[in-house]
Amino acid sequence: MNELCPRMEEKNELFWKNLEEKLKVQGSWPQLYMFKFIVPADNSKIARVENLFDAQEAQINRRSSSGGKYISITAKEVMTDPDKVIERYKEASKIEGLLAL
Repeated sequence: MNELCPRMEEKNELFWKNLEEKLKVQGSWPQLYMFKFIVPADNSKIARVENLFDAQEAQINRRSSSGGKYISITAKEVMTDPDKVIERYKEASKIEGLLAL
């Protein structure tokens, strides 16, 4: 086992904890939250990102990069609490090539 693995896990946990704290001070929940992602211009990856959101509730916009290699996806959806936002980001992080902003 790589000795760096435990340290990376600690960094990931620290990142999620910091995000949770920042979200908690952003006001009362539920609230409208905006997610922004950049993914390669691959239809299956775009679909996976869009499927993270409720098609009836979320407002989703796409925009192609100038070279056409990437797609920016912005989704706005009412989230009930910071934990739900973090769950959504964790699901999104499983998509190869995805960059969350």
